[in-house]
Amino acid sequence: MSAQELRKLSAEELRQKLTESRQELFNLRFRHATAQLENTSELPRAKRNIARILTLLGQKEA
Repeated sequence: MSAQELRKLSAEELRQKLTESRQELFNLRFRHATAQLENTSELPRAKRNIARILTLLGQKEA
């Protein structure tokens, strides 16, 4: 999800997306550890997505 799309969401929706993204990252790490992850570029993409959400949450709360 792009930063522009995330900016349109409310703080509560961002928190929900953050929870979903963290669960996705956990699943990706688990699949990577068990050698089931074919596209390892998904790991940094998920981390960047979490960072985007945290940045926007900080901006909205400030």
